[in-house]
Amino acid sequence: MLIIFAGTSKGVFRVLDTAAEHVLESGLVWEVREVAGRLFAGTGNGLYVSDDAGDTWTLVGMPDKGVWQIRDNGEGVLYAGTAPTGLYRSEDCGNSWHEVETLSRLAEENGWCIPLDPPIPASARALVVSGQKLWVGVEVGGIAISSDAGENWSTVLPGDNPDLHMIFAHPERKETLFASTGYGRLDGVAEMVEGNAGVFRSEDSGRTWTYAWQGITPRYSRPMCIDHRAPFGLTVASAPTAFSSYKQDQGAQAMLFRSEDGGESWRSLCDETHTPSPANFHGLAVDPDVPGSVLVGTDSGEVWRVSDSGQWQLCADGMPAVLSIETV
Repeated sequence: MLIIFAGTSKGVFRVLDTAAEHVLESGLVWEVREVAGRLFAGTGNGLYVSDDAGDTWTLVGMPDKGVWQIRDNGEGVLYAGTAPTGLYRSEDCGNSWHEVETLSRLAEENGWCIPLDPPIPASARALVVSGQKLWVGVEVGGIAISSDAGENWSTVLPGDNPDLHMIFAHPERKETLFASTGYGRLDGVAEMVEGNAGVFRSEDSGRTWTYAWQGITPRYSRPMCIDHRAPFGLTVASAPTAFSSYKQDQGAQAMLFRSEDGGESWRSLCDETHTPSPANFHGLAVDPDVPGSVLVGTDSGEVWRVSDSGQWQLCADGMPAVLSIETV
């Protein structure tokens, strides 16, 4: 039986048979991730782990950091990206963590930040890891790339865009990467025109990027996931701006798109009620039970199952804003 864990603005909820149970009380939960049978929750105040399917939780690291993502390098080493920009590594399945200090120094040297008034320190919010190779998407800073586990870094801006949200590698073509981006720039906000926000694709391990979001509106893309089953559907949620919300007069005006050809073409997964959606989409995950389906979390506290044909089924509601989703 599928269990859904929803990371929300007030902790983690466990969803089973449409009932949502509050199992971890915390602030923002940007990531819920199962690794090696352990369930991790990346929160605004550190990283928690559960070894009993969410019944109990223990703080295992980074209590003064916001933890955005946790990833396994395939060789038993875990990495966590944080806010302010930082990268942490664990070699004991998440029991202890130490900082890869080169990334935070790189952020400081380059003045990476979110350009609000006053500026907010940038966040390492997206990770792709494979052995010694690391790709870290920084909001706002760009993509930091290392081939030696963080000893040395190079940086790249997809389409000159430093506002990185999510990065995923193609399940079979590891040199192909996809990145979702927004309008943030170190000196303010970019003009809201095509090419300045959306999805970018790299076919050479991140060295060069092409725009893969032509003709798509709204352009501001954030949540993203890719199915590990053929045809490897890439699903992306987008909204007009970073602040689009169900609380606005016209709602969030959000959309959900799918590509089966690596971003060459896109189609909507939205039904009539969600075209566009009054609620914004923040959590997004592949549905392991139904090929082509995804699970979507909204800022109005709902989790939906969306089929490949665009059928929407409510899994749970009544929660705080759903920011992340994991299934067990």
